[in-house]
Amino acid sequence: MFEGDNLIKKIKAKIKNFDFKKFSREFKKTSREYLQTNILFTTFVLTAVINGCLLRFFTVQNYFAIKPILADLAVVLMIGAFGYFIKPKNQFKYFFTWTIVFTAVCVIHSIYYNNYISFASLSLLGTTTQLEGMGKAVIENIMEIKDFSYIWAIVTMIFVHASLKKRNYYEIAGKKERGKVRAINTFIAGFLVLVFFISTLTVVDLGRLAKQWNREYIVMKFGIYTYQINDIIASLKPQISPLFGYDNAAKEFREYYEQRDYEEEDNEYTDIFEGKNVIMIHAESIQQFTLDAEFNDIPVAPNLKKLSEEGLYFSKFYAQESVGTSSDTEFTLNTSLLPASSGTVFVSYWNREYITIPKLLKEKGYYAFSMHGNNCDFWNRKTVHKKFGYDKFYCYTDDFDIDETIGLGLSDKSFFSQAIPKIKQISEENEKFYGTMIMLTNHTPFTDIENYSDYEVDYKYEKVNEITGETEIVSAPYMEGTTLGSYFKSVNYADQAIGEFIEGLDEEGLLDDTVIVIYGDHDAKIKKKEYERYYNYDYENDTVKDEDDPDYVEVDYYTYELNRKVPLIIWTKDKEYQKEIDEVMGMYDVLPTLGNMLGISSPYQLGHDIFNMDNDNIVVFPDGNWLTDTMYYNSQKEESLLLDPNQPVSVDYVENNSQYAEQLIDISNNIIVYDLIAKSNETQDLINKYNK
Repeated sequence: MFEGDNLIKKIKAKIKNFDFKKFSREFKKTSREYLQTNILFTTFVLTAVINGCLLRFFTVQNYFAIKPILADLAVVLMIGAFGYFIKPKNQFKYFFTWTIVFTAVCVIHSIYYNNYISFASLSLLGTTTQLEGMGKAVIENIMEIKDFSYIWAIVTMIFVHASLKKRNYYEIAGKKERGKVRAINTFIAGFLVLVFFISTLTVVDLGRLAKQWNREYIVMKFGIYTYQINDIIASLKPQISPLFGYDNAAKEFREYYEQRDYEEEDNEYTDIFEGKNVIMIHAESIQQFTLDAEFNDIPVAPNLKKLSEEGLYFSKFYAQESVGTSSDTEFTLNTSLLPASSGTVFVSYWNREYITIPKLLKEKGYYAFSMHGNNCDFWNRKTVHKKFGYDKFYCYTDDFDIDETIGLGLSDKSFFSQAIPKIKQISEENEKFYGTMIMLTNHTPFTDIENYSDYEVDYKYEKVNEITGETEIVSAPYMEGTTLGSYFKSVNYADQAIGEFIEGLDEEGLLDDTVIVIYGDHDAKIKKKEYERYYNYDYENDTVKDEDDPDYVEVDYYTYELNRKVPLIIWTKDKEYQKEIDEVMGMYDVLPTLGNMLGISSPYQLGHDIFNMDNDNIVVFPDGNWLTDTMYYNSQKEESLLLDPNQPVSVDYVENNSQYAEQLIDISNNIIVYDLIAKSNETQDLINKYNK
């Protein structure tokens, strides 16, 4: 007690004798000196953090959230700390270089988000060759003025640097600055901010950061700079991941498929197409709503509409593509797996083993081929299609005469016209065949079609001429001159091409024992604001209706997302099966559903035969969002839209579906990254089991 009393007395004495005025003067002096000799560093930090907030303002819109601000600040401080190891007169080069890097990060992500409602990935650098010939699309459809608002940071740094040079700032700072001390102190400050930030995170936050697939969520919680660092690490997965985490991934893989019930019950569609030829038409960028769209009573897609009425029409069908767009759809349709969480299968994981529709049908004696009017190496298709089991890939100048080019390559009409004799020869040389026809003309930027289409997307109406008093037909521009208007014209052209193709097949007798399957590979990637004019056009004033107009149709996030569905049509010449299926369905359900009709099945399929679903089918998207007939759930914002207000759901319903969605993404990604199908001892036995 005696020693304790002495300690307390000493503390009290120090407090009593503490000179607060002197401390205050020293603190003010030190702070003033720090600010006066750290203007460039302070500017660097502020511009980078503000740009991070600005990006979130234009994208996920949680710009005042504390967590991502702390994360951005921590990253910027720790990176900036190393600038103090450089003499003040040369520090500008360091801070300015990083300002350019941070600004570029914001610009790139802003452009990407505005077009794909997600954030870009370094793994996309592996697919830059896919942008060849798409410069026009980038200029016309991607760039917006707001995407370059972040450049103010670069301008500010240049202005501040020029101002400081005039004031001999760098010479003064050089005399006072102790570089190593400030570097260490700044780094420690950044580290402490980081530690505090980490203390605010939940297990869910950390789990999603590690898995990377929920990109919007990561930016909302971790800020753009932490996301970018994490993305760089994730982008190295194809090289690094196989070396780490295999045992756990293999364990989860085995447990999932052991617990899953493989047995599919027979239904009225089982084996109905067994032994028939199959032609898959990969309808580039065609969305389902275009089948019902018309201008001046002239349908946009009359052939597709007719085919949908004569066959099996899945009217709530959704693509599940990620950054690989068309290639992701090819992968998911053929394997019933989801796209890779980082990078694309066609570029980063093409050398894995997958069970595909061509392989399964070849076990039944089919000849498998694919055709495309674009560059043979686009999306690495020449290599991947062979790996997927196609016997031959017919492509571009290798197999076609490029007599008419629209957009990225051979026009669809010429492509189909030249394909028919090739298919006829295949039919004559093989007992049965499976072919995939990949369309091209209806690919962004759509404007090339203006030179080949006479389809009009204006609004014609009757009006009394004030001078003559006679009624005349006048035209309001409506969708003319817009991206969406060009898209409608392009869809109309693609629809004509499909109609001519089917007619040509029939003339050659190739439809008599053939099933035609038409699927949209993904939505058109047209920005939400384009639909405002389409749904709310005021033809009398050539404007968009105000939001307070009783007829105004709001195009919000959920309206846009639900409208991204694409058509799926299974059609035969005899029109024996005619039905609209309005249950929600995803691209990974194609193999199970069509496979049941053809007598094939993959033991690793994640989707379901839609005709065997007693309860809600669930479509899991690569970003973690999911959709059922009851609800659309946004996993990034953890909010949902109840599709039927009269059918409330429980908390368990949301949690169970969210857990299921996350499990499917993880299982699929593990299969891809760790090549688990090739390493499974049961693979061949299971294939034989389902192909008896």
